[in-house]
Amino acid sequence: MQKSEEHIYDVTIDWKEDKTGVMSSGKLQQEVEVATPPEFPGGVEGIWSPEHLFTASVGSCLMTSFTAIAEYSKFEFESLKVKTYGTMSREDGKFVMSKITLKPVLTISDKKYEKKAHRLLEKAENICLISRSIKSEIVFESEVNVLVSD
Repeated sequence: MQKSEEHIYDVTIDWKEDKTGVMSSGKLQQEVEVATPPEFPGGVEGIWSPEHLFTASVGSCLMTSFTAIAEYSKFEFESLKVKTYGTMSREDGKFVMSKITLKPVLTISDKKYEKKAHRLLEKAENICLISRSIKSEIVFESEVNVLVSD
């Protein structure tokens, strides 16, 4: 029988005041201020919200999945930017994160690898454990740009 592999990620949220707090982890140096988003009563402008963090987790998972696949495949690229949009909507009278739209833009230096670039981006989206773990619809709109050299 195969033994299950398990990883634990600890996060602590310390309430500060009103609808704000500080997120930290014993394994990380940075702290992040978090708050209720401004769309809700008492929400705060300019501070990361749970909705931003949820959306960011999907986008950052795509980025880390892609970089792992690119490294394994010895695929070189110039840059990767993942724009991620979380759509919150009301379903059955309750708010849910109903859709996550991923718009990765990958820049490569050689046109002959354009199809491979698209395949690797799609593979990264398929293996992303965060995307596989949530109920939100995932919309994937990848773009590959080729640097033009003189």
